[in-house]
Amino acid sequence: MCKPEPALRRFDYGRLLADFRPGEVYPHPFELTVDDALVANYMAGFIDASPIWSSAPFARALGLSRRPVPAHLLLNLGLSFSVHDISQQAIAHLAYVKVAFPKPLPQGGTVRAASRVIDAVATSAGDKGVVHVQTVLVDEHGHRVLDFERKALIKGGSLTSRPAVPGAVSDKGAACMGALPDRAFSEAVRQFATAPRFQPALWGAFEDFVPGATLVHANGRTVGESEHMQLAAICRNSHPLHWDAVYSRDNSFKGVRVVYGGLVLAWTLTQASLDIGGHLLWEVDWRDGAHPAPVLAGDTLFAATRVLAVRAHGANCGEVDLRMVGIKNHRPEALLAAGADLFTAERDKAKADRIPEKVVELTRTILVSRRR
Repeated sequence: MCKPEPALRRFDYGRLLADFRPGEVYPHPFELTVDDALVANYMAGFIDASPIWSSAPFARALGLSRRPVPAHLLLNLGLSFSVHDISQQAIAHLAYVKVAFPKPLPQGGTVRAASRVIDAVATSAGDKGVVHVQTVLVDEHGHRVLDFERKALIKGGSLTSRPAVPGAVSDKGAACMGALPDRAFSEAVRQFATAPRFQPALWGAFEDFVPGATLVHANGRTVGESEHMQLAAICRNSHPLHWDAVYSRDNSFKGVRVVYGGLVLAWTLTQASLDIGGHLLWEVDWRDGAHPAPVLAGDTLFAATRVLAVRAHGANCGEVDLRMVGIKNHRPEALLAAGADLFTAERDKAKADRIPEKVVELTRTILVSRRR
């Protein structure tokens, strides 16, 4: 007599709107050593001119033991780790509220992450809602190397097929999460402010930035199908919208796989780096960011930056506030010539004034060295 087949089980991850409760903390499953090979494989997808990420002598001269892990890779790891508990059921990533990099992570360091629910608010229709979370990435010593808040649009309901894992939801640990400080200089930034000056052979020293100036970055970047999937894998991003053509056929508003937004942000940052990153000492913080439109394989990305403000910080360096945008399939200078307002947040515009080609926008503060 044949034995009956065991009951079929299927596990799903992420959460639906009713599963989020303010104050809960979710420890994420990945713990990852960010070794040289991982960084090299990831950075091969970007042309980043910032010597702080690529030059060991430059990093040592700043007093660092090794090259630090690039800021955009840290953000992509933090975002990707949190997909398992936060956004695998998400409709869209809505906003980068604020992002800080409190301490450099040397290559070879090990990171893990946890997220705290700040708020979960249903839309008027009740079929979806906006979830606001804070995610912290810490090293093997428990020091925060990334601290950010984001908002995601989440489907309504509750996810009954999520496996129950002891300790996966906790109202404890809020003290270790902490609150994201507003514009607080880290120990590393204070150290860099007194470090010797450098003379990289690139534009982008403190004196080069003039408030009100607009920089249109020359190079476009066409996104390949296999490369965006490979980079999402390197970052440990498990959302099926970036992987699964069958899932995307039914669940993507485009009917196809969508490029992971953290990569769109990273490509935009690195396209700007030839003009902005040559004297970069540190990414102080990012804020007021969003992805107003999706990117698909085959789209070509362009970038533009406006200088908002500059502030001297010590004798050797200064802070620069920048508004950065990424545009798909159109050159920014053509849109500017046509009168488009590239640098105002899309959510603050009337519908008729919005730019459908804008795929990312972000305000960033960077620390850069002065010229000798």
